[in-house]
Amino acid sequence: MNFQKKIILIAGPTASGKSKLAISLSKKINGEIINADSMQVYKEFSILSSRPSKSDLKKVKHYLYGILSVKKYFSTGEWLVLAKEKINQCIKRKKIPILVGGTGLYFNAITKGISKIPQIDKKLRTNIRSLHSEIGQKEFYQKLVLIDPMSKSRVSPTDTQRTMRAYEVKISTKKSLYDWASNTKSDFLDFDIKKIFIDIPRERLLKNISKRTALMFKKKCIQEVKNFLKKKIDKSLSANKIIGVKEIEEYLHGSKSIEEAVDLINIRT
Repeated sequence: MNFQKKIILIAGPTASGKSKLAISLSKKINGEIINADSMQVYKEFSILSSRPSKSDLKKVKHYLYGILSVKKYFSTGEWLVLAKEKINQCIKRKKIPILVGGTGLYFNAITKGISKIPQIDKKLRTNIRSLHSEIGQKEFYQKLVLIDPMSKSRVSPTDTQRTMRAYEVKISTKKSLYDWASNTKSDFLDFDIKKIFIDIPRERLLKNISKRTALMFKKKCIQEVKNFLKKKIDKSLSANKIIGVKEIEEYLHGSKSIEEAVDLINIRT
């Protein structure tokens, strides 16, 4: 297989050592790292998202980290456009692209492709998000299932982002998101895609997670959340789902102690 047609995907749970492995591998095989974690794209969250450190970023070329404002909606399709651009740049320079992260939808976009859904009108998207804020997730989900019964078995009633996406696609295109999805194929069929999954013993993983959370608090993740809350962004946007935001917000409002916030972050992680 031609060197130029190789992609490596590194996946695994939080705190399993993906970034460390990616850097080590990059040095050995002349690779460059592309972010495949939906929370590490945000500029405002370097600590809570455990973005690679400044020293790590200097060791090897990294792409798509800290590129987006928390105020922006960012879809898997938008990530794929950027990732393809970076993959092609790596190939042209005879580097091996190494995609690292924990976002399954991003990896699926590489290995299985993504449906070519027409661009959603911005005004329609804004109206749909306003409706969601007005009536709440429970009622909005019921509306989705009425207009798109295929969604019932595929979208969790608590997944706000997926619910709104399925709804906007059905309203805009008159076709279900899942009809679009059935006619997709990968843009990388001629690539040799190697998949690495890090699976470490649960006990060791839990210790790593506790260390990681403790380090976040040393690095002033509370200030990071304070700065985020000042922006008062729409609750439906993905940045609100970063583990630690809700827990630290509850601590700041006095409904949780610092110890309770730390425990909850560890459990959720």
